[in-house]
Amino acid sequence: MKILNIIFAVLFLGFAALQYNDPDPLVWISIYMAMVVVCVLAVKQRHYKFLSIALVLVYVGYATLLSPSVLIWWQSVDRSQLFDEFAKMQFLYIEETREFLGLMICLAVLAIDYLYFEKIKKS
Repeated sequence: MKILNIIFAVLFLGFAALQYNDPDPLVWISIYMAMVVVCVLAVKQRHYKFLSIALVLVYVGYATLLSPSVLIWWQSVDRSQLFDEFAKMQFLYIEETREFLGLMICLAVLAIDYLYFEKIKKS
C-alpha cells in the first residue's frame, strides 16, 4: 500500500502542476495538493479520519454542482469530445465533466485509503 500511495502522491503532484493554465487554477491546485498530503500521510501510516471525511464532503459537494454538465456530456452524440482539446473551449460542459472525473479520482483514492486503514484497525 505504501508504494501505491507514493504513486498516487506523484500523480496528484503532477495533476496539480498541470493546473497552472486552468480557468480556476487555485481551486484545482488546492484539491490535488490536499490529495498529495493525504497520500504522503498514508505512506507514513497516518490516517486522519476527519481530514478524509472533510475532503469527501467537499469533493462530493463540488461533484454534485458539476453533475448537470456530466449529464449533458453523457447525452451528447459525440462523447469523444471529452478528449478533444478544442471542445473544452467551445463547451463549458466538457471542462466541467473533466473536473467531475478529477474529483472521482480523488474520491476513489480516499476510499482505497479509508478501506485499507479500516482493515488494519480491525486486524
